[in-house]
Amino acid sequence: MTGYIKFLRDYVGHQPIQMVGAGVFVENERGELLLGLRIDNHCWGTAGGAVELGETVEEGAKREMFEETGLIAEELELLGVFSGEDTHYTYPNGDEVYVIDVKFVCRKFHGTLKPQESEVSELRFFPIAELPENISPMEIISVNKYLQMRKNFRS
Repeated sequence: MTGYIKFLRDYVGHQPIQMVGAGVFVENERGELLLGLRIDNHCWGTAGGAVELGETVEEGAKREMFEETGLIAEELELLGVFSGEDTHYTYPNGDEVYVIDVKFVCRKFHGTLKPQESEVSELRFFPIAELPENISPMEIISVNKYLQMRKNFRS
């Protein structure tokens, strides 16, 4: 949990909050998608998390990508902004959020894959046709948009 969100949670407990999130669809040279197996809900998802106070969304996306995967983004391309009821989520600990989720695609990166032990138990590049079924509920809409973008891009 980030400093700002922890600060808010100290005041509101599990009550719903609105949070700005930033996430990254990391794609390797073979066109495979990097997903991490989340420790909290045991679902697969992209690297991402809450944007800190004073941080740009791009900075937050790059920071989260590095923290969760060990990879350093060289370029980010905006995929989309996701919000509203579709991004409402209750974490396993009871914290409730409505996320304004800004998602990017990163195809240029460097570094060594290393999962953030406190949040991710496994990192794996998946061929697009073999994505796991247990995608994190908060990410289903952005994953579908990513897949549609890939389909349009490849056609």
